[in-house]
Amino acid sequence: MSQMPKKNIVVLISGQGSNMQAIVRAAQAGRWAQRWGARVAGVVSNRPAASGLAWAREQGLATAVVEHTQYDSREAFDAALVRTVDGLDPAGRPALVVLAGFMRILTPAFVAHYAGRLVNIHPSLLPAFPGLHTHRRALEAGCKFAGATVHRVTAELDHGEFLDQAVVPVLPGDTPEALAARVLTQEHLIYPRALERLLAAA
Repeated sequence: MSQMPKKNIVVLISGQGSNMQAIVRAAQAGRWAQRWGARVAGVVSNRPAASGLAWAREQGLATAVVEHTQYDSREAFDAALVRTVDGLDPAGRPALVVLAGFMRILTPAFVAHYAGRLVNIHPSLLPAFPGLHTHRRALEAGCKFAGATVHRVTAELDHGEFLDQAVVPVLPGDTPEALAARVLTQEHLIYPRALERLLAAA
């Protein structure tokens, strides 16, 4: 039986990367390498001080920084980011590029380069509350439920095919911070689950 080719995953972060950590742990516990030939090949951040980079290095993962402040335009930054991400895959283009708290709006050229391979998680029940400040906006709107959505990335912000969702009740007296913390625990469950489905179907 021939060896299954590697399905390399590159994760993009801007901070702690808690979803990245959940994905790495799920890949280890779920034996993604043995089941699908899949592995997290590396972690890239636009911020050198992102604490998730240190955690990733402790796990033996390749890390890289493409600091957005060093580029004159979004297009120049995204071009450098493409070179870095593709450089983490021996085949030249990862099977999946996973946005995990990556706080940059990506250009259409970047999205097109990874069409069908680019995945994000957003802390709302899309299509409700795309963009920023989702938890505050949900509370101000009087929502009874909030949640998170894993979706494919398109050139339109926070659109694209929904891959998984988690619903979290809004509790009396909730603050944006309290709601965000409860939603985050669900993000850590549904993001690896959505990626597993993609890998199994590939």
